[in-house]
Amino acid sequence: MKLSIPLKRADKDRKTEREKVEERREEVLSRGRKFKYPLQYAKHRLVINTVIIAVVGVVLLVVAGWAALYKFQDMGDIMYRISLVLPVPVAKVDGKNVRFSDYLMTARSSLTTLDVQSAFDGREEDYGAIENGYKRQALTQAEELTYALKLGEELGVTVSDDEVTVAFDEHRKVGGADRSEESFLKVLNVNFGLSKDEYKRMLYLSLMRSKVAQAVDKEAEATAKKVEQALRENNGDFQKVKEALGDKVEFMTTGGLIDNKNVDGGRSGKAMTLNVGEMSGRFLSTNGDGYYFVKTIEKSETQVSYVSLYVRFTEFAKKFEEVQTAGLIKEYIDIKELDSEE
Repeated sequence: MKLSIPLKRADKDRKTEREKVEERREEVLSRGRKFKYPLQYAKHRLVINTVIIAVVGVVLLVVAGWAALYKFQDMGDIMYRISLVLPVPVAKVDGKNVRFSDYLMTARSSLTTLDVQSAFDGREEDYGAIENGYKRQALTQAEELTYALKLGEELGVTVSDDEVTVAFDEHRKVGGADRSEESFLKVLNVNFGLSKDEYKRMLYLSLMRSKVAQAVDKEAEATAKKVEQALRENNGDFQKVKEALGDKVEFMTTGGLIDNKNVDGGRSGKAMTLNVGEMSGRFLSTNGDGYYFVKTIEKSETQVSYVSLYVRFTEFAKKFEEVQTAGLIKEYIDIKELDSEE
């Protein structure tokens, strides 16, 4: 009995010691939690604040960009590049958005030409009214081309990359100068402020408009067939065909020899491929605005004289005018307001 008492006390002391260790451990951990949880809370707040700042920053950028494009109509490089990346609209034509970049591309090109001409003439007049005129013209053109894209989608009309490349090469040789691509691009940049991609975009839009104008103009197609028949009946006398068909066709003559690379819708080039006295069949003008018939009168190695008949496309212009009259064009910038402020 005497030996059992000290043993129980020893066991009790050992348990008490373990309990003290556990209590000490819990105390240390508890103190650590006081530092741990506030740090986690701080990180959480940091993430929330970062997200809020980012959202506010994006909103401010959007608002600033909107003001720059739509209110102040900034046409600088930065806003133009942004409009190329973000397909923001400058107007809407019959439900289809007009790309701001297409408008800016045309307007900037026209204004570059104006600046070059101004520097060349050495004049210092205020070109404010002229600039706004170019802007108005560029916006209307962008709307018209967008309408052509809309009709093209409905009619299944397309323009391939190969067609754009062929047109680019033809333009490079306009005027009889077989320029290298490098020199041609330099001319485009200096005189029009255009890069190769921008010029190809212009060519694409122009070709699309030409194809659509041809596709929708059934009257021009019918008139062209009448011209073909009248030429056969009158032994290729262009003047008599003009008299027979009246206002439906236009008669033109060079009145003498001109350069075989003359910019005339492709007539001089076509005439150079014919023998003297020979006439061509119907062909589409390089401007895509109608059909031509040509008869070669005289030619040399580098010059040619011809007469021609022209059947103009008019249906597409009528359709676009109807869209304008019906109020189906909504513009998001006000160029007229700028005019009045000046």
